[in-house]
Amino acid sequence: MFLGIDLGTSAVKAVLVDDQDALVAEAQSPLTVQRPLPLWSEQDPDAWWSATESAVRTLSREHPALAAQVRAVGLSGQMHGATLLGSDDRPLRPAILWNDGRAGDACAELTRREPLLPEITGNPAMPGFAAPKVVWVEQHEPEVFRATRTVLLPKDYLRLRMTGTKATDASDAAGTLWLDLRARRWSPRMIAATHLAPEQLPEVYEGTAVTGTLRDAVADAWGLPRGTPVAAGGSDNAAAAIGSGAVREGEALLSLGTSGVYLVAATIPRPSPERGVHTFCHAVPGRWHQMGVILSAASCVSWAARLLRFESEAELVRAAAGSAVARQSPLFLPYLSGERTPHNDPRARGAFVGLSHETARGDLARAVLEGVAFAFRDNRDALLASGTRLGPATLSGGGSRTDFWPQLLADVLERPLERRSGGEVGPAIGAARLARLAVTREDPDQVLVPPPLAHVYEPRAAEAGLIAERFAIYQALYPRLREPAHALFTPG
Repeated sequence: MFLGIDLGTSAVKAVLVDDQDALVAEAQSPLTVQRPLPLWSEQDPDAWWSATESAVRTLSREHPALAAQVRAVGLSGQMHGATLLGSDDRPLRPAILWNDGRAGDACAELTRREPLLPEITGNPAMPGFAAPKVVWVEQHEPEVFRATRTVLLPKDYLRLRMTGTKATDASDAAGTLWLDLRARRWSPRMIAATHLAPEQLPEVYEGTAVTGTLRDAVADAWGLPRGTPVAAGGSDNAAAAIGSGAVREGEALLSLGTSGVYLVAATIPRPSPERGVHTFCHAVPGRWHQMGVILSAASCVSWAARLLRFESEAELVRAAAGSAVARQSPLFLPYLSGERTPHNDPRARGAFVGLSHETARGDLARAVLEGVAFAFRDNRDALLASGTRLGPATLSGGGSRTDFWPQLLADVLERPLERRSGGEVGPAIGAARLARLAVTREDPDQVLVPPPLAHVYEPRAAEAGLIAERFAIYQALYPRLREPAHALFTPG
């Protein structure tokens, strides 16, 4: 039995996976995001720990015999979050999250300090990454910067609480802008560019390595065996790919979580920073992956459901499915938290365009789902332009639960999309798989196979013409609305 823990943005999910790779139990505990100022997005690291304890204790309470058989624990978590700890290993301030956009100017400063940043890291400087956030803290909260003794990523703060070890894995480390992408280790030049010392960062491991064992007090509280090993694990996206079996060249994942990710596995790094494509290490040795990233995906659906007074996200999707679309139907820009691929614009903002007296709630609901799908098509085009070969993609995340949205996505992306068992908790399953590999030392290609196939959404050729027309209009909107959106956003 293996325990996988996924620290998401909206919840911590914990799963038990048996020795035959079957999901046998799951539990989750919710989280909230604090947005005290425009562009800011923060969470309390202690809330992560409380939610983790709640989820794991629920599992062990409901399945005590299974919990007692756990052989290893794996971790997955939201990427990029800067968790600054003092000399007592306690957080000095709330963690600055992946969808926080305050560090735009710090990105320019970091690139000025180290012009080789794109070549070293394989990525452009983006406000969501950890290193620019530390530069922002240095500039705006100097007393916090001076007091900082350790910077950890979100899941690695959980590891510290669980094991007392300061460690991370290569896939999560690649999203900081401190990692040498090809060497898969910290870059002294990038660390120096943020005015940190190497000892302020955790040690980097491959995702299948053991990084420590559970503290006795934690093991006892969770109903797990004492001395249980904890694997390095992976970033949420890499772990989701591990869970879906997307580890070989060209295998793809489409994640419909709070954010949206179009991930493609690779055997060599293929950086394409000029297109806003992320190139990161994978969570298994000797593999990499490329990603197109949109900052608001399923979170757009949650937002629209509240705004339009739907009882649930599922009701919004049903209303969207009942709304006929035409060339003149409203369009939606899903930039509620800014955007990464391809725009790299933290000040981009969402918009409904084309409203009329005839516009109904269902039309707006459909526009939201379609707008996110069009943002994924921007990702697809950026990946193709970088030389990536795209085939079918496995769906992951809570937004994949319905049939209407995945079919719409398949039509817009002109690619088959596959639903497989466990996709809603894919990162946690991937973390459990990494835990298994950490203690069994099996061949990853033998273990990391796709889960059973539940359904394939084939693109419908009849939809292609109307989609192409509407997508062309969609693409014309951001360049025209960019400056007005910035003017509305900028104070004063």
